Amino acid sequence: MSKSIQRIEEEYWLALMRAPNVGSVKFMRLITHFGNPRNVFEASQSEWKALKLNEKLCNYLQAPDWYAVEKELKWLAQPENHLLTFVHPDYPPLLREIADPPPILFVRGDNTLLSSQQIAIVGTRKPTNEGLRTAREFAEYLSHQGLTITSGMALGIDGASHWGALAGSGKTIAVAGTGLDRIYPSQHRELAYKIVETGALVSEWSLDVAIRRSHFPIRSRIVSGLCLGTLVIEAPERSGALYAAQHTIKQGRELFAIPGSIHNPLVKGCH
Repeated sequence: MSKSIQRIEEEYWLALMRAPNVGSVKFMRLITHFGNPRNVFEASQSEWKALKLNEKLCNYLQAPDWYAVEKELKWLAQPENHLLTFVHPDYPPLLREIADPPPILFVRGDNTLLSSQQIAIVGTRKPTNEGLRTAREFAEYLSHQGLTITSGMALGIDGASHWGALAGSGKTIAVAGTGLDRIYPSQHRELAYKIVETGALVSEWSLDVAIRRSHFPIRSRIVSGLCLGTLVIEAPERSGALYAAQHTIKQGRELFAIPGSIHNPLVKGCH
């Protein structure tokens, strides 16, 4: 039996995501030029060279990793797993507006939540007990007001925010810095399962991608890009949470912060 047109098109989106040295910006440039991922692969070598694509990329375009793509298609065949390409009607509209939107999103859970009204809550991985309580209480209250709580599922403030949302309406989105075939950090395995039940896990990374330090600032643009605004709770001066704050400003969204003592180093970033 022949494959559906949708599945064939998804294959090419997934294959192009695996192309060497093709990040979100170059991916979108290729789509703009050729029209869709399939056309990128079916173009001639002279067309690739005219765009000054390097030899490694040209070699990949001639022989994509179809085995890895097939593994991802099997993962997507599971009922709770979804793929949202940039042209998919369910691709979140606020995320589409940012300067460098991810070409595809892997979603596990309720993919419709990505288009809901969201607020991001972020902060340090090493908070005080007061910070954890503040994050949980704000998340629970805001979720009861109809907002979906979005964060990065990191230890500390992120995790507390997800748990607060789960105690409220249950609507929460965790943007992962790895492929969705793994859970990071491992301490949040139970949290991840709970999020999938009433919310969603999201990633722009292919399934076999492990965590890298460079992923955190990249992931943060999605956390803020999905949301109407970002709330920072307990962030030191050089906190990774400030990546989300910086992206929020660049994206023209609302930025909020919980103040604290001028003598507390954990809120210098907030101030």
